[in-house]
Amino acid sequence: MPLTPVPDLIAAARPGGLGAFNVITLEHAEAIAGAAEAAKRPVVLQLSENTVRYHGALAPLALACLRIAADSSAPVAVHLDHATSFDLVVAAVELGVLSIMFDASALDYAGNVAATAEVARWCRDREVFVEAELGEVGGKDGAHAPGVRTDPDEAVEFVTATGVDALAVAVGSAHAMHARTAELDLELISRLAAKVPVPLVLHGSSGVPDASLRAAVEHGMTKVNIATRLNVLLSEAVRAVLGGDAELSDPRKYLAPGRAAVRAEVGRFLRLLADQPESAHRQGPPR
Repeated sequence: MPLTPVPDLIAAARPGGLGAFNVITLEHAEAIAGAAEAAKRPVVLQLSENTVRYHGALAPLALACLRIAADSSAPVAVHLDHATSFDLVVAAVELGVLSIMFDASALDYAGNVAATAEVARWCRDREVFVEAELGEVGGKDGAHAPGVRTDPDEAVEFVTATGVDALAVAVGSAHAMHARTAELDLELISRLAAKVPVPLVLHGSSGVPDASLRAAVEHGMTKVNIATRLNVLLSEAVRAVLGGDAELSDPRKYLAPGRAAVRAEVGRFLRLLADQPESAHRQGPPR
C-alpha cells in the first residue's frame, strides 16, 4: 500500500499508542513490518542519524525501508530520527521520507527555537511531519535524565514558536536503558496532554515497564519510541546461536533467529500499546 502519513497512523492507532521502532539493519525493518502485519497495527520505521553515520550513507537503508513500507499490508511510515543536520533532513525528504525528528537540543532555547522553526517551515511546504524536542537528550543524560522534566507552559511556547507537529517530552524516561526500571511522571503527562496542542512523544521507552507504557498512553502519550530493547533481544538471540556452534559462519543462520526475536517483541509491544491481551489476535480496526 502507499506510504501512510504519520497523522493517519496516529488516528489508526487510537485509542492506543503508535509504536515507533528504530531500524539499524535490514533485519530490523523486516521484523518490524512483519510484526505490524501480524498484529494489524500501524507502525513507524525509524532511522536515526547515528544509524546513517554507521552505514556511511542514508539512501541504501532508507530506500529499503521505504520499499518495505510500501509493500506492507499494514500502515507503515518511515521516519528520520534525531537529525541534527538540515542537509540530512533535505536528503531524507528527497528520498521520500515524510516524517522527521529534528534535534536542535544541543543549542540554547533561543537557538533551538530558531533552528527548529526553520526546518519546520521548510517541511511544511512539502507536507512533511516534524517532531522536535526540548532539552538535550543522549544516553541517560540531558532532558531524559531522572529528575529532569518538561515544563507544560514552555512546551506550549515552543510548539507555538516553531510550528512543529509533535513534541518529545521529558517525563522520566531515558535513552539506552537495558533495565526496565524508569519511573514515568503520569501526572505530568496528563498536564502536558491537556495543554500542548500537538501529539506527545515518549523517547527512551525501552527502559519503561509494560504497565507504565500502557498508563502513559492512557494519560495522553501518543507516539512511543523503542530501540534498545530490540537490540538487546536481537543480540541475545545471535549470541545463543553462535555460542552453540563454534563453526557456524553463515550469517543467515544466526541473523534469522535475531530477526525472529525482534519481530516477536515488536508484536508484543504493539499489542501492549493497543491494550490487547498477549493472546489476542486483532482481526479488525483499533477499538
